[in-house]
Amino acid sequence: MIEVVLVLLVIFLITGLIEIPGFTLPNFVLFRINGEPITLLNVLIFMLILWAIGILPSPFREIAGVLFVLWVLSVLGFIAIAGLSNLIVIGIIVGIVFSMLKK
Repeated sequence: MIEVVLVLLVIFLITGLIEIPGFTLPNFVLFRINGEPITLLNVLIFMLILWAIGILPSPFREIAGVLFVLWVLSVLGFIAIAGLSNLIVIGIIVGIVFSMLKK
């Protein structure tokens, strides 16, 4: 189950950063909060991170929860550091990989 979350997070992260010819994920703005556009990709990553938090074991769950709060704050524009939301998603991906290696 966690492998599915990992693969989907990697796919969404890559399609959000790199435009692949022939494969386009519709990434339109759904709404705006605090002047920041919330896209379909942001909502999908939001749902996947919540799913991952529910599946991860205890120490990784708390770390992913803190990273999730930081990710939400950076997407909404309260933490204005360029590229922070992508780095946080990469951190969550690395945490999922480490939790899989722990098993």
